[in-house]
Amino acid sequence: MNEHLQYTAHSLLINLAATPVSLLQVIGFLTAWAGCWLPIAIPLFVARGESKTLAAQKLPLLASLYLLAPIVLWKVSQITNRIFLDYGLVWNFAILRSLGVGLAIAILSLAILFAIQTILGWVNWQKISLQQIMSVVLPTFVLALWVSATEELIFRGFMLTQMQQDYPLWIAAVISSGIFAVLHLVWEQRETVPQLPGLWLMGMVLVLARVIDSGSLGLAWGLHSGWVWAIASIDTTQILTYTQKVPDWVTGKYAKPLAGILGILLLLATAGILLVMGNW
Repeated sequence: MNEHLQYTAHSLLINLAATPVSLLQVIGFLTAWAGCWLPIAIPLFVARGESKTLAAQKLPLLASLYLLAPIVLWKVSQITNRIFLDYGLVWNFAILRSLGVGLAIAILSLAILFAIQTILGWVNWQKISLQQIMSVVLPTFVLALWVSATEELIFRGFMLTQMQQDYPLWIAAVISSGIFAVLHLVWEQRETVPQLPGLWLMGMVLVLARVIDSGSLGLAWGLHSGWVWAIASIDTTQILTYTQKVPDWVTGKYAKPLAGILGILLLLATAGILLVMGNW
């Protein structure tokens, strides 16, 4: 029995030694982030006992999680001798300009997507007051900017940069985008599983945006914010309904664009636009 345990421990040490340092750093960050968050999340979850699902309590839990992220990342960055500038986050006019460009591309791409579906009779628009729209759109915009900035700093910033120490860019992009997609399962498993390929592709497009933007997170931040803002606003206001004239794998299962072929085509079209921009 002791020999078996010694063999298992020895094998584990060998495997750990063979694991690239950058991947261990990513795992270490995620572990530290979760470790700091759980003592806050568990009491918060228990205190809000009327909603016994993560999805129902997503906003307060997500807020506490994302408030911690920059603090934990800052401490990890001290250990790895990095600064946030290395991750593509720099506060200057250029990043704000790229943010604006990304927002414009994201909103325009979704506007075209839903315009096509409207013309084909695949969606219907509900009449709601301007006051209702503004009460959702403005706070959702602020939330989208914050959430997207945090996720871009972590996935296209920290993870991508660290893993490029041991992997080519495309492999680092594949791994970081995979982690980005899978971690969305924390909140809503049933609705997220059909979106996993779309979320992975979204991560890849956002990596491309950072490359096109000379390493800055501005363009990726803008794209991410625009997509989150528009989709969250539509979901919250319920201004749009699907007519079911085509299968949901076309428009998106559970009314989620990333779970449908049209959402995939939107991401591919965005990647095409980014490549054209990169050649200007």
